[in-house]
Amino acid sequence: MEDSVKRRLLGLSVLAIAAALLFPLFLTGEGYRERHLESRIPVAPAMPDIVEIQPESALLPDTSEYPEAVALPEKVIVLVENQPDEQKVAQEKRPVVSTDNDRPQLDEQNVPVAWTLQLASFKDESNARALRNKLVEAGHKVYTRKNADLFKVYVGPDMSRDRLDQLKESLKRDYGVDGIIFRFTTQ
Repeated sequence: MEDSVKRRLLGLSVLAIAAALLFPLFLTGEGYRERHLESRIPVAPAMPDIVEIQPESALLPDTSEYPEAVALPEKVIVLVENQPDEQKVAQEKRPVVSTDNDRPQLDEQNVPVAWTLQLASFKDESNARALRNKLVEAGHKVYTRKNADLFKVYVGPDMSRDRLDQLKESLKRDYGVDGIIFRFTTQ
């Protein structure tokens, strides 16, 4: 026989004898023996007493329900004073937002009245951006809106129409643009 065949037969026989000796040790049926270690977990600490803390400030009012709405008059009847007594006429007028008062006001839907100053309208968006950037650098609140095919440049909004009138005059002086004051809307 050749030398390599002899080595292979010898190796096979060594493996067979080792398997015959070790195989019964694994299949004894005793199963896995778990090691039992001593536990070093400390005992749980005692729970502290529960302390009731009273709030120092008063509770806030319940806001789960809406307050009762204040009804605005549907119409106001105004007597015309510049006529003799027998010709005094009662006229109906709807509430109108006054532009004379400098304090912030609410309109008939209880929405704050704000004003904005439209300075210019451009067909080219780059012209609108250039004017907007120039005004922003000067410290003004400026925004633009696209309306159809025009780009409009606005300054504001402001709650005071008088301040916008003054701003309109100063912008006319400084930049040579004359604006129009409109009621501010979000559309």
